[in-house]
Amino acid sequence: MPGSATRPAELTVAVVGATGVVGRTMLAVLEARRFPVGELRCLASERSAGRTTLEFRGVRHPVRLAEPAALEGCDVALFSAGAAAARALAPAAVAAGVAVVDNSSAFRQDPQVPLVVPEVNGELLDSAPPLVANPNCSTIQLTVALAPLHRAFGLRRVHVATYQAASGAGRALVDALRSQSAAVARGERPQTASYPHPLAGNVVPGGWRADGDATEEERKIVFETRRLLGLPALPIGCTTVRVPVAVGHAEAVWAAFSTPVSPDEARAVLAAAPGVVVHDRLAEDRYPTPLEAAGTDPVWVGRLREDLGEPGGLSLFVVADNLRKGAALNAVQIAERLAGAAAGR
Repeated sequence: MPGSATRPAELTVAVVGATGVVGRTMLAVLEARRFPVGELRCLASERSAGRTTLEFRGVRHPVRLAEPAALEGCDVALFSAGAAAARALAPAAVAAGVAVVDNSSAFRQDPQVPLVVPEVNGELLDSAPPLVANPNCSTIQLTVALAPLHRAFGLRRVHVATYQAASGAGRALVDALRSQSAAVARGERPQTASYPHPLAGNVVPGGWRADGDATEEERKIVFETRRLLGLPALPIGCTTVRVPVAVGHAEAVWAAFSTPVSPDEARAVLAAAPGVVVHDRLAEDRYPTPLEAAGTDPVWVGRLREDLGEPGGLSLFVVADNLRKGAALNAVQIAERLAGAAAGR
């Protein structure tokens, strides 16, 4: 990726899976952050290719078929098309000299592929690796909050319960939530076709693929948090839950440390941490909520207090827009740093 330290060169950028909720958010984030896009290629499956256009900087761009030929000549490709598409297309793109940031689970457990949250372990991007894995949405916001606390106090154990929005499962569940909510408003029992249970008026501690007694999502959070923080033996307990919210994941977190920490000390550390907003005045009903976080970039942290079951430990509440920092924004931040690393070579 050519460029200079003062004015980056315009790049040819592909968004693979551009018609999905994360792909469309990637386009919005690229535009909002003024990423140096010279040529944009919107790529998707046969269902959308040739039938859809997407707007970027006031111009409608045709959606093309996601195939190796469509990636030739690109400088960077942001993938959000699922693991199967990533495995099929990303290696060919890398071989063609394209820097790939993949939002799927395809490469997250590959030790040769960096798994990166820029605020947590962004130094892994300084060597401009050709392929980078974007972590799970829930893991990203969790580690953005935990990493500065770990650096200051030494993380010893974590428990987390997630409250995950429908958009984390894609547009179909968001549409289902809307129709189910309308049914509930009419006094009807909500129906479901694409999820194990209705989501409107409900919370569902499942809906992800089972992996033994855990869900696949719970396994991802445990593995990826350990890898991102560089703590392969960190004890982590996790329960993932889907809630009737369109956008914005929330997490209740309990953390224990090698050095006892007070809530005021934790607030000071987090207030100085990149990508974090401390929103924490319980007496004034000021604390993070998904509705407030939706459409914003930071990870919001509140309800900081001593863990009553672990003196010297912390309880906290962490919220972020799962489509932005949990997916598209993190991917674009990775691409920005990769472009800078390549330009500085």
